Amino acid sequence: MVGQNLKLKSVEDVRQYISEKDHKHVKVGFFDIDSVFRGKFIAKEKFLSALTDGYGFCDSVLGWDVADTLYDNSKFTGWHTGFPDANLRIIPESGMILPFDHETPFFSSEFAGRSEAICPRAVLRRVLQRAKDMGFVVKSAMEFEFFMFKESPDSLEEKGFRDLNTLSPGSFSYSALRSIVHEDLYHEILETFSSIGIELEGLHAETGPGVIETAIAVDDALRMADNASIFKAFMKILAQKRGLMATFMAKWNQNLSGQSGHTHMSLWSLDGTPQFFDPAGDFQMSPIMRNFLGGQLAHLREFSAMIAPNVNSFSRLTPGHWAPTSATWGVDNRTVGIRVIPGSEKSHRLEYRIPGSDVNPYLSMAAAIGSGLLGIEQGIEPGDPATGNAYDLNVPLDRQLPTNLESAGILFGESEAAKELFGDAFVEHFAASRIFEAREFGRAVTDWELRRYFEIL
Repeated sequence: MVGQNLKLKSVEDVRQYISEKDHKHVKVGFFDIDSVFRGKFIAKEKFLSALTDGYGFCDSVLGWDVADTLYDNSKFTGWHTGFPDANLRIIPESGMILPFDHETPFFSSEFAGRSEAICPRAVLRRVLQRAKDMGFVVKSAMEFEFFMFKESPDSLEEKGFRDLNTLSPGSFSYSALRSIVHEDLYHEILETFSSIGIELEGLHAETGPGVIETAIAVDDALRMADNASIFKAFMKILAQKRGLMATFMAKWNQNLSGQSGHTHMSLWSLDGTPQFFDPAGDFQMSPIMRNFLGGQLAHLREFSAMIAPNVNSFSRLTPGHWAPTSATWGVDNRTVGIRVIPGSEKSHRLEYRIPGSDVNPYLSMAAAIGSGLLGIEQGIEPGDPATGNAYDLNVPLDRQLPTNLESAGILFGESEAAKELFGDAFVEHFAASRIFEAREFGRAVTDWELRRYFEIL
């Protein structure tokens, strides 16, 4: 399957392209607060009008969870508002022919007007504007691990999500055997995303049955978040069209390692000069890099809801399973929360290791970058690096991650730094959404509870 990146840059470019083509409909879509990909077909003439005036979705799409259950604690939207339309603007540069449909163009969108305050893409865009105002451009790259199953949505329901057949058995990380056996699938993944302008720097088997990991090539941070969001959505589509299922849950099985969404980043000046490298600094870190890292560490706890946004996210954040549990840093150390990766002037960077593959890339990146910018503004130092096993450190409470989503949501809602960076409306709404999600889980009766208590109590 191959698609096409239309390489359009402006509304007028889009208008000319669509007007000249014999398309009756155009696909439009957006990523909601949980990074769920939602969209619809609209008629050609309506699309051309929307290029100027925007178009609408019922604003319930900003007020419900992944199961379309309406939040009952949001001031922004709910029955009390009457559910008006939320306006969206089409992103001209997002135009592509989907690899799964060689006829109909697709364009991504972001919320505008009143809804822009809580739009995930707009949140990141505002953080990046703050960086630009400070004289910086942010470059970033994301890695994703995901499990592949020989299942379908119907078979998952029929099996009750038990006894699932993975793409391959056992753990065989970096397996050349697995990648050659599944070579057709690997090539299809690489060629599919390359055709729409998303270059994958690597693709390989990871630890766990049926696990694949990819690294998306470095780009400007907003473009990277766009690419990461598209990758997750389209990877699931590609898998289902092959009779497979891909999951980006942070941890789908308690006996297996979780799935990461590690994020690499560096700051550059507006004229293209790297800002993190200093040959005279400790570990070749510039003062800007140290302060950026210091800010990330200082605000990691209170911003954790943006980085671990689901109940399941916290099942991954456990000691000894390749996922950090505290705001620690180290040099080329994979047990810490933020890893300094030494390199050349252009490759010297930070790896933000807390996110799982379940994150909303716009929000996790906004948290990582925004906290770093606060560190530069406030001159925050990161302290001493961790060496050896960071899981064994006695970390103070203010550097420990919350252990559950409800605590993370409450901390985020109370964070003055979050309100200053992301705006009161977003902080209130997002915190409410996380607390709602945690409350929904609190009402559930799990298999663990049934096995533990049913007969004995």
